[in-house]
Amino acid sequence: MCRDLGISRASYYRHLAEKEPDEEEMLVRDAIQRVALSNHRRLGIRRVTKILRTKEGMIVNHKRVERIMRDDNLLAIRRRKFVLTTDSNHDLEVHVNMARRMKVTGINQLWVTDITYIRLRSEFVYLAVVMDRFSRKVIGWALGPNLTAELAVKALQMAIEQRQPPPGVVIHSDRGIQYASAEFVAVLLAHGMIPSMSRPGNPYDNAFCESFMKTLKTEEIYCNEYKDAADLRAHLEEFIEGYYNKHRLHSGIGYLSPEEFESALAAEERRKLTATMPYYRPPKSTKGGSSEIPSS
Repeated sequence: MCRDLGISRASYYRHLAEKEPDEEEMLVRDAIQRVALSNHRRLGIRRVTKILRTKEGMIVNHKRVERIMRDDNLLAIRRRKFVLTTDSNHDLEVHVNMARRMKVTGINQLWVTDITYIRLRSEFVYLAVVMDRFSRKVIGWALGPNLTAELAVKALQMAIEQRQPPPGVVIHSDRGIQYASAEFVAVLLAHGMIPSMSRPGNPYDNAFCESFMKTLKTEEIYCNEYKDAADLRAHLEEFIEGYYNKHRLHSGIGYLSPEEFESALAAEERRKLTATMPYYRPPKSTKGGSSEIPSS
């Protein structure tokens, strides 16, 4: 209707709020429910507000969204108590923190990685993740029953296969024994990658991967009960590949999803590389009527 009349959707909602406040309230509530439930209650107040403003054309603030989400029991599920999975009590080589000194300007410059645990009905399983620090895209992950170096290696190999990165990529991790192991370091060296590790007792050095783990737990793991590891694997694939990388908005990259952000970067790079040719002006004729074309 707005398109046919040539007006913005925001103007329609502004008019409706003035003339029919009850109807406008129901439309906003309906939109919030659709957004929250379609994302399995994974989104917080500010992300729901952003979607309503940018994709629904509504005029709402986060306080109103919070009130409605609270009334309808749609607030995002809260995180649970943190459990430490890093074993840094080992005699293996610890690498210099390269990530803290880097100013990342593009993809495939700095990858961050981490491991977390997931509790099933009758067992614990472990998830290793590799993320591109610049775009926040998860580019490698592996699920396994044991907290071993093999798990970290599998996640890294998936990232390498997907990205085919040039030499010089920095791989940042905590000081866990899995990342200091000979198996993990051998893969790094074979592909010309540079290892980097966090300072002792400082989780902020690997904050981006830690943030993803928190998001995974609160928006997926705590929302479901899984029958077994196979069921969990299917849900993780849908969450990471189908939702997080493609659709989840990130405030740090302009409220775009990682894939949207990388697509925008690629389009900008193509625009910069587009060949241009200056306008050619023929030289002025001499008195004799002949013209001379300067050599290139």
